[in-house]
Amino acid sequence: MAHILVVDDDDLVAELASEILISAGHACGFVSTAEDARKLLAWRRPDLLLLDENLPGERGSGFLRALRHSPDFYDLPVIMFTSVDGEADERRSYHAGAQDYIRKPVHPKVLVWRVNHILRSRSERPRHRKLEEWAEFQLHHHREGQVRKVYL
Repeated sequence: MAHILVVDDDDLVAELASEILISAGHACGFVSTAEDARKLLAWRRPDLLLLDENLPGERGSGFLRALRHSPDFYDLPVIMFTSVDGEADERRSYHAGAQDYIRKPVHPKVLVWRVNHILRSRSERPRHRKLEEWAEFQLHHHREGQVRKVYL
């Protein structure tokens, strides 16, 4: 079971996506603004974020870039979940750091499969560490002569 946060300005779409993912065995909640998402992220780190591009007051890709520059969320898996349809928008999302891009409307089985695919692909990685802690950990092991394979 993964903890998933849906950030979408359309409450009906966010609720439907949440219900689909809950039915698939995940814990899921939703908010409708980037500001509310920030508040929740300060309280608890989800395992995955479904993020709409069109949010009130802020673009999803801008919010994603801010996450990628954060020592707490640089490695948070994010799937852009949007009705924006265009290659340039999709490229911008990947460039900002998205792991996947899903266009709405989406079939429930496709949503579950794509979410599970991202979660499985990241399951082999070490647990999240703050960037400063990870750098200190690597420096300590380097000084001790212990060579480790690093995944970021």
